[in-house]
Amino acid sequence: MANNNHVDRCSFCGRTENEVRLMITGINGYICDECALRATEIVKDSEQNTDLGFKLEDLPKPKDIKAHMDQYVIGQDVAKRQMAVAVYNHYKRLLQPNSHDEVEIEKSNIIMVGRTGTGKTLMARTIAKLLEVPFTIVDATVLTQAGYVGEDIESLLSRLLQACDYDAKKAQTGIVFIDEIDKIARKNDNPSITRDVSGEGVQQGLLKLLEGSIVNVPPQGGRKHPEQRMIPIDTKDILFICGGAFDGIEKRIAHRMNTHVVGFEAAKNNQQLDMDNLLQYVTPQDFKSFGLIPEIIGRLPVITHLNPLTRDALRAILTEPKNAIVKQYVKLMDMDKIQFTVDDEALDFIVDVAEEFKLGARGLRGIVETIMTDVMFDAPSNALNTYTLTKKYCQERMSNTYMHQLRD
Repeated sequence: MANNNHVDRCSFCGRTENEVRLMITGINGYICDECALRATEIVKDSEQNTDLGFKLEDLPKPKDIKAHMDQYVIGQDVAKRQMAVAVYNHYKRLLQPNSHDEVEIEKSNIIMVGRTGTGKTLMARTIAKLLEVPFTIVDATVLTQAGYVGEDIESLLSRLLQACDYDAKKAQTGIVFIDEIDKIARKNDNPSITRDVSGEGVQQGLLKLLEGSIVNVPPQGGRKHPEQRMIPIDTKDILFICGGAFDGIEKRIAHRMNTHVVGFEAAKNNQQLDMDNLLQYVTPQDFKSFGLIPEIIGRLPVITHLNPLTRDALRAILTEPKNAIVKQYVKLMDMDKIQFTVDDEALDFIVDVAEEFKLGARGLRGIVETIMTDVMFDAPSNALNTYTLTKKYCQERMSNTYMHQLRD
């Protein structure tokens, strides 16, 4: 006679089949629909943490991220704080536990504006190195609309795939730095016989990447063709950092803030503004007047600026960061058993040249390379034990370069 009093119970929560909607039978036990759903979420969370390579408790805090950037990037405290918070929140979003509430954290892409050589690319590369996530730098100037000479928008992600050995899951949690974003600004609204194939059309194509969608990426980059194998990439978890010099945007900022109007009140208001660094007042409105379409500005909600490098900052860049130019030459000379030092006057002279030609931090390396070429050529063969770079030698070397001709 059958036992009609037997009731199946979930082996996890202990509820009976009468208390749940569905009871799944196993070999030696049972699991209800709610426990099965919870187990699925746990597995998804585990897979998510594995893709990133770290868990939420291991994610560096904003202060830790900024402290790491301080070792490589001189100054720019405002930009570093904003970048640290934006990156921290982005990866918290990726590591958030699945929940059934209605709060959905959206992605916050970043746009950086600053003069050339102020550290935009270095900041992005430093953060990616700290988090050990896939990172790539792409140039927006090579992009054109589909069907024209140049590269498709989707080819931006090809380099990201190459950076992680074509692991699509890993690439979907990486960082893409789009350099020269200002070069795809919409041209003048005046009618023209030629199409703006590298301006507004490229911005329209970037929208789906920045917002988050599944795109088919050609593995080797370049143009797509029907027979080519494509790799689908979901961009909703990729952090996009856009950077550009936006040469001339200061005039638009000045015009918006009425810094050129005539009158006593105008002059009074202008005294409160830092006229040497108008980029700190940049707003989405200025990007729109420069030529970025409103849709793409809306997908870059975090706006940060980089200050022009002061003389003290340029001096510090030469010697203080972990990858400082002088430290690199000290190490190179040490490999030849030569103790290398640089006079303070020589350092000041190098900074003077960089300031004169407005070359920024990137220009410092070019100046030092120019000065050091003959030294690096002769020193290893001369059996020197020590070498000191002096101001007099720097002046002699620079007097024979194209920069001296430009100065004349």
